[in-house]
Amino acid sequence: MAATDAATSESPEQKPLEEVETVVVRFCGDSGDGMQLAGTQLTNVSAVFGNDVVTLPDFPAEIRAPAGTLGGVSGFQISFSSDDIFTPGDEVDTLVAMNPAALKTNIADLKRGGTLIVNEDAFEKGNLQKAHYDHNPLENEVELSNFRVHKVPMTRLTRDSVAELGLSLKIADRCKNFFALGLVFWLYDRDPKPTTDWITTKFGKNPAIAQANMNALTAGSNYGFSTESFTVHYQVPPAKLPPGKYRKITGNEATAIGLATAAKLSGKKLFYAGYPITPASDILHELSKLKNFGVRTCQVEDEIAAMTAVVGAAYSGELAVTASSGPGICLKAEAMGLGVMTELPMVIINVQRGGPSTGLPTKTEQSDLMLAMYGRNGDCPLPVVAASAPADCFKMAQEAFRLATEFMTPVILLTDGYIANGAEPWRIPEMSELRPIEIVHPEGVTNGDEEKFLPYARNEKLTRPWAIPGTPGLQHRVGGLEKSDGTGNVDYSPENHEHMVKTRQAKVDGIANFIPEQSVEGPEQGDVLVLSWGGTYGSTRTAVRECLRAGKSVALAHLQYLNPMPRNLGEVISKYKRVLIPELNTGQLRLLIRSYFLVDAVGYNKIQGKPFLVSELVAKIDEVLADCQDT
Repeated sequence: MAATDAATSESPEQKPLEEVETVVVRFCGDSGDGMQLAGTQLTNVSAVFGNDVVTLPDFPAEIRAPAGTLGGVSGFQISFSSDDIFTPGDEVDTLVAMNPAALKTNIADLKRGGTLIVNEDAFEKGNLQKAHYDHNPLENEVELSNFRVHKVPMTRLTRDSVAELGLSLKIADRCKNFFALGLVFWLYDRDPKPTTDWITTKFGKNPAIAQANMNALTAGSNYGFSTESFTVHYQVPPAKLPPGKYRKITGNEATAIGLATAAKLSGKKLFYAGYPITPASDILHELSKLKNFGVRTCQVEDEIAAMTAVVGAAYSGELAVTASSGPGICLKAEAMGLGVMTELPMVIINVQRGGPSTGLPTKTEQSDLMLAMYGRNGDCPLPVVAASAPADCFKMAQEAFRLATEFMTPVILLTDGYIANGAEPWRIPEMSELRPIEIVHPEGVTNGDEEKFLPYARNEKLTRPWAIPGTPGLQHRVGGLEKSDGTGNVDYSPENHEHMVKTRQAKVDGIANFIPEQSVEGPEQGDVLVLSWGGTYGSTRTAVRECLRAGKSVALAHLQYLNPMPRNLGEVISKYKRVLIPELNTGQLRLLIRSYFLVDAVGYNKIQGKPFLVSELVAKIDEVLADCQDT
């Protein structure tokens, strides 16, 4: 916790209240312990209070691993602050561990002097063995001496709080997460009303369960207030955010709302076809709630069917979109090529996760950049854009559709598991702030000039017309075979094929003239340029700002347009002695930058299913800066 001037108030009834700037809390326990729910409720309460918040949910890959095992630990980290923040935090201020396995897998991230809250009732022989402890760590004062340890009998206290309701022990124990949440609410002076309102709505049809959760929440808060173990609690003032109406939003939620908004801005209906896959499934779930806005969703039998349905919808004149993760994008590749050959507008969203194969289905990675760039047969160019944060998915979903319809091409939008599941405050924009998406379809021909319609005639952007099937006089051929420019007739001739391949490439390359130039945060020239993309934005921006405050010669350029890249990127890169590219892969953007601009870019790569820590990036920047001084 970054402490500001302490504001304390003492009375016989009230423990000292200390003001702090930023707090990082992590809940961890079994996947059935409700840690995601507890973290989400703390996020909602903090957002309603007015703090800036950033979250990092951490799911086990198994649907339900054996209770008490290391592989079954689920966690949720949230940072809330009175200042602008861009990451969920490097070190944890308060760790809530519901069992030995949760303690063992998370204790390394708790800062020295941090608060450790454990459910001591869970530290019995069986759970200790499952977590591979040969002793009870709570009984070893040396082992936990670096932390402020609070051993709380949560299971017993939760059962006591709901005893009057006559629930079974199994049901009673499910309320432990609300006991832990209530304790954290007291510790950080959080108003529980948004959570109590949620409980009333969620469990309104089951009053006993609603009351049990209320009782557990209150019991947790009362425990913090009354026990001598806690001598102080903390207050994080509201952040000074720009005026407006805010809501908490995850990346997948923002993507879905952005897609629906794109349809509204273009006067079109949205068609989504998809197959469930982690961590992209929530896009389908969220869009299915928007039927009143003209959104139609279709869950199909496999990824191939999803992609071909989207091609068909685009052919019929709809805004068509699908979403998946790396394994599903591989299956979609052939039909994506059909979209390129027919030059139809559609959006393909890749919510990246750890690979290859099933890999790390619940962890984040950036390893699909080359797949997006080249993962199709033949020369098959596609525009590729990337979101940088959860709320940014709203904007980039619209941008993907704008490029798709303006240039008549499929477009890939890259997010990742960190962005998709993470949350942050989002200022809800006014419709007047949004840029319309203009779509014009050619009109029908009924005066005998039917033969004059050329479905592959091109404008100055090399874009062909988007003719709606059934429009009088606009009959034309579509299909996967190479076609003649202008007429669209099948044409296998070597000269035509070369012409069409180069034309499709030139169309995508030309998009560089219609996207923003690359901006830089920091000095316009200097020693080190940090070049990042996708979900690394929060960490890289925070690290660069920290370096700038220390007077170091470093700047940040964060890419959102990856194919084509901004037209001034080469000029930007040339103004710095060294280029550092942090990526959650083995160096895919670095390979592209080296080949495009002949720059000996330095890579910093992490492939652990976790985002970068700010401290890691600062250390690497310092290393590259030192190298600049030595040469």
